[in-house]
Amino acid sequence: MKRARTEVQAAEQDAFKLEEFLPFQLSHVANRVSRLFAKRYADTFGVTVPEWRVIAVVGRFEAISPSRVSEHTGMDKVKVSRAAGALTARGLLRQTADPVDGRARVLRMTRKGERVYAGIVPLAQKIEAELQAGFSRTEWTLLRRALTKLSVKLNDLSNAEVEADPD
Repeated sequence: MKRARTEVQAAEQDAFKLEEFLPFQLSHVANRVSRLFAKRYADTFGVTVPEWRVIAVVGRFEAISPSRVSEHTGMDKVKVSRAAGALTARGLLRQTADPVDGRARVLRMTRKGERVYAGIVPLAQKIEAELQAGFSRTEWTLLRRALTKLSVKLNDLSNAEVEADPD
């Protein structure tokens, strides 16, 4: 009996290929894309990927709390705080007290930050166009739709887990 179980386990292990496992593929591709963006952002503007994401969100909304930046970027609050702190120290952002809730903070772009934002957005679009160049228009559209559907599904699964958690 022990031998049969071992053969089944071996067959299951042989059947599992990490490089074909969706979570691994997504992570691997996302990491490679992030490294590509990071190198170009660092070379051109001296910002990291988390800093760029903060700049992109603050640039879009003009005045926004770090918590909302976290929601828009999917980064944890500590990473947002570190990136915002670094950008503030370099004069790209400023943090002020929220006029509605004095305990909360609001991030705003400085003029220097606005110049970086104005230069970095076209660079981001250029890199995305380079990535898109390997796809037909239909393939690119299907990829974007599939990623959106996957994101919605993940939200549904996350919400179901939160609802099921008794704590």
